[in-house]
Amino acid sequence: EVQLVESGGGLVQAGGSLRPSCATSGFTFTDYTIGWFRQAPGKEREGVSCIRSSDSTTYYADSAKGRFTISSDNAKNTVYLQMSSLKPEDTARYYCAASPLTNPDVMGVMPRIIPYWGQGTQITVSP
Repeated sequence: EVQLVESGGGLVQAGGSLRPSCATSGFTFTDYTIGWFRQAPGKEREGVSCIRSSDSTTYYADSAKGRFTISSDNAKNTVYLQMSSLKPEDTARYYCAASPLTNPDVMGVMPRIIPYWGQGTQITVSP
């Protein structure tokens, strides 16, 4: 059974940092692309960043470039999202998702094709 468990969310002031993690199980980690998506109230779910751990190919949304860094620990089957210079507009529920050997650029803009999702972790950035 595929499982994705997010942790590391919370409340942070603008300009601060967080490092949520996504622990995975139930599949061969390097056969999948793992991504972070977010959804704010009243808005559609959007891609933030994705990584194909087999070759470390990454995707970043424009809103994440220069501020967020995605990484994977293949020994722990875990993906991290280092978030810095956080803004109030980053406030959302952040979800981890997995898709078998998908191009990260495709996965990042087509969340509807992704078969596996975690429950999400809330990140709130105060002004």
